[in-house]
Amino acid sequence: MIKQDQEIFNILLEAVSEAVIIVDDKQHIMEINSVAERMFGHNKTEIKGKSIEVLIPAKFRKAHSKNVEGFMEEYQHSKMGKTTDVYGLKKDGNVIPIEVELNPYSIYNKIYVMALVKDISKQKESEFNFMLRTKALDSANNGIVITDALKPDNPIIYHNAAFERLTGYTKAEILNKNCRFLQSDDRDQKELAKIRKAIKNGEGCLATLRNYKKDGTLFYNNLYITPITNRRGVVTHFIGVQNDVTERIRAEEEKNHLATIFNESLNEIYVFDAKTLKFINANRGAIKNIGYSMDELKGMTPVDLKSDMDDETFRKKYLNKLLKKREEQLDFETTCVRKDGTSYPVMVHLQLSLLKDREVFVAIIVDITDQKNYTTKLEKKVEERTLQLQKALSREIELNELKTKFLSLVSHEFKTPLSGISTSIMLLEKYKLTEEQTKRDKHINIVKDKLSYLNAILNDFLSIERLETGTYKYTFSGFKLSKVIDEVVYNSNMLLKERQRINYPNNIDDISLYQDERILELILSNILQNAIKYSSKNSEIDIKITQYENNTVFKIEDQGIGIPKKDIENIFTRYYRAENVLNMPGTGIGLNIVKTHLENLGGQIKIDSVENQGTLVTLQIPNNAKHD
Repeated sequence: MIKQDQEIFNILLEAVSEAVIIVDDKQHIMEINSVAERMFGHNKTEIKGKSIEVLIPAKFRKAHSKNVEGFMEEYQHSKMGKTTDVYGLKKDGNVIPIEVELNPYSIYNKIYVMALVKDISKQKESEFNFMLRTKALDSANNGIVITDALKPDNPIIYHNAAFERLTGYTKAEILNKNCRFLQSDDRDQKELAKIRKAIKNGEGCLATLRNYKKDGTLFYNNLYITPITNRRGVVTHFIGVQNDVTERIRAEEEKNHLATIFNESLNEIYVFDAKTLKFINANRGAIKNIGYSMDELKGMTPVDLKSDMDDETFRKKYLNKLLKKREEQLDFETTCVRKDGTSYPVMVHLQLSLLKDREVFVAIIVDITDQKNYTTKLEKKVEERTLQLQKALSREIELNELKTKFLSLVSHEFKTPLSGISTSIMLLEKYKLTEEQTKRDKHINIVKDKLSYLNAILNDFLSIERLETGTYKYTFSGFKLSKVIDEVVYNSNMLLKERQRINYPNNIDDISLYQDERILELILSNILQNAIKYSSKNSEIDIKITQYENNTVFKIEDQGIGIPKKDIENIFTRYYRAENVLNMPGTGIGLNIVKTHLENLGGQIKIDSVENQGTLVTLQIPNNAKHD
């Protein structure tokens, strides 16, 4: 039978696709399968009985021994190589990265460990290659983006640093956006239709586009898009490579500007003499926009269309740079004045050229009113974002203050009852006689009260966590309201001060609700116990309840110390306590929990209070809970 078991064991060992190594509690190799033989290059007969360290590189053996000691103590399944690098030593001296799964078991009161070993050399190589490709993309001079073709609108899911430099946008402004934001209002380009068609058909495409940087600056780029498909042939992503060809495009425009100067351009194009500055010609767009006829313009100079510059300044600031060949062309913003006196912002492209043998200046004027409006919108958006950040910072400061207040409250609220418990335990140790049982009972009750108080605080904190994470589960049922009121009043009676009294509500026997009974009891208990705590002796607390068609209204009124007017607006803020109760026990989270529960149940709470006169708490809760 033992021989048959061994044969079955060997068959199972060889059936495992991973390398299997079995060692005893002394780390001696007891068995390996053929996969392990091939992985490490050792023959089964030559390695059996040897220490496992023959398969571990020398510099890792010390650490391995410590890990094994800890593993044997814990005696549980473990996996190595997921979060830290683990290496194996082959017979030929080569070191390979591996992932090891350790499985302990016991036979005849002797412990063995079966290690399932996986050679992850290819995986590590793939990770390294991926890292290299990622670094290569990030170091490329061309802008590169990758979009998700399976999501609506093809959002950008990756871009390299060159794309940010080229466009001027930040990572947050680029990711999850469609590339069309680069076109600003310039989305009617013919090349865009070409790209849209290619994307729709899942094809590659090359197009030259006019784009705008974040600051409104125009630039041109050749965009190469290439689809990426999965094994089923479905296009999952598109890779876009941008090549900035602004300089080339402008050079082509300069080369051909004389041939196209009078085409149907919507921009204003002027030609004027380099010596006299008199206009020689202007296109139809210029005449239409500026308001002067061609005959009128021939008697004028560019200075006549500007209100803030004279002839000498114009020559010195712009023209001389071109005449002296210090600049080949100039681009600048200025303001033009129409014949009717209205002005508009423009971008001027100015360069020196030849008309036969005569030096002339060619000015291409672009009305940038829309771009200026865009910039204004952008500045407004930045201003709004700045305001949002300021609010967020203010909120962060507020949260830090709440955190400090919370730690202070927890320290105080836990320290006091713990101190009481400690004192009572110390005294209990002294009362050992039978006749001192009454004293022992007194301190046992003190300990119970303090523990109950601590438990209530912890339950409040747990409620906050569940309410914040949305994991609080409400349980709805139908019940008589009088049952809840009886329980709340009964428990609260135990907390009453000398000659304090709770006035039980009238006519509630026929009132029923379909709500979370336990949460309603919690809400009413919190409000009623606050009324008791913050009211003096010889005072009354009124409870009035009225049920309407859709809602039930609770009014709980006390004759206590009230809430200062300036504290009312913050009374529901977590950890906030009014200034007149800072020296009294409390965490400042009860009303916050009450308000959150009420809102979750479709109800609301209102507090009216006058300091030193009393407080009226009004609760409104639906008769029937709305639930899924």
